Amino acid sequence: MKVRMNHYEVNPKAYETMLGLEKFAASGLDHTLYELIKIRASQINGCAFCLDMHTEALLKVSGNERRIHLISVWREAPFFTEAERVALELTEAVTLISDGGVPQSLYERVREHFDEKQYVALIMAIVTINGWNRLAISTGMFPGCLDPQSGK
Repeated sequence: MKVRMNHYEVNPKAYETMLGLEKFAASGLDHTLYELIKIRASQINGCAFCLDMHTEALLKVSGNERRIHLISVWREAPFFTEAERVALELTEAVTLISDGGVPQSLYERVREHFDEKQYVALIMAIVTINGWNRLAISTGMFPGCLDPQSGK
């Protein structure tokens, strides 16, 4: 496997812009929830690089491998809170936005657990990971492709 290009080096401003969005999106949510969102979107988008990175991050935070293995089938697994469930469902709806948007009923269920500011934070988190997924897939990134010395 070979990376098509190192987007960090080719266009550092683009990378810095994405990092700014990442910092903003991460600031409004619980870290575990944020990682769940990243993993679910990365599963849907087929981004092995991001999926590897965020499953490792969630494992460090939660230590619960069983939950991580079952994120893709969260509807059938009893290991997620109601708030996590609606956030995962929202992640699916926003990631697959052309399949039907975000139905009003889903919005109402999300709002039972999250206020308006948190709702926007959820959307920003989903938008951000979808952006990272598209950047990683388009440039040919794969698990382990980064230089461990430089982080790039």
